[in-house]
Amino acid sequence: MGSFCSKSANPTEPFAQPGRVLGTNPNPPQAPRASLPRNASAGRTLGGGPGGGPGPGQRTEDPRNAAARAAEERAAKQSLSAKKGKLSSQLAAQKAQTRNETLDEASRHNRATREADATAAVRRWD
Repeated sequence: MGSFCSKSANPTEPFAQPGRVLGTNPNPPQAPRASLPRNASAGRTLGGGPGGGPGPGQRTEDPRNAAARAAEERAAKQSLSAKKGKLSSQLAAQKAQTRNETLDEASRHNRATREADATAAVRRWD
């Protein structure tokens, strides 16, 4: 009678086969590499001419200054072309207020709240 848990398809013992000498490794598989393009060249700056430098009629400018100038132009263009709605007009009015005008408005709001509370207290007979 044989063992009911074993199969004839089980692999043999790991140490039954001859091994290799300690410290030797089989050659590791090489990772696939992409081939280099035939005409590799240096990159060029965005907006530059075909030679990588400034194009004809363009002046060399610091990238930080160029980005700031472009952002200002976009903001100016957006503010001119944006349709003015109710909220945008309210926001513009709020931004135009000075510090004293803002404080006066807050004071008027607080006074109105106190007066409404006092009126409600009189109605309740407190």
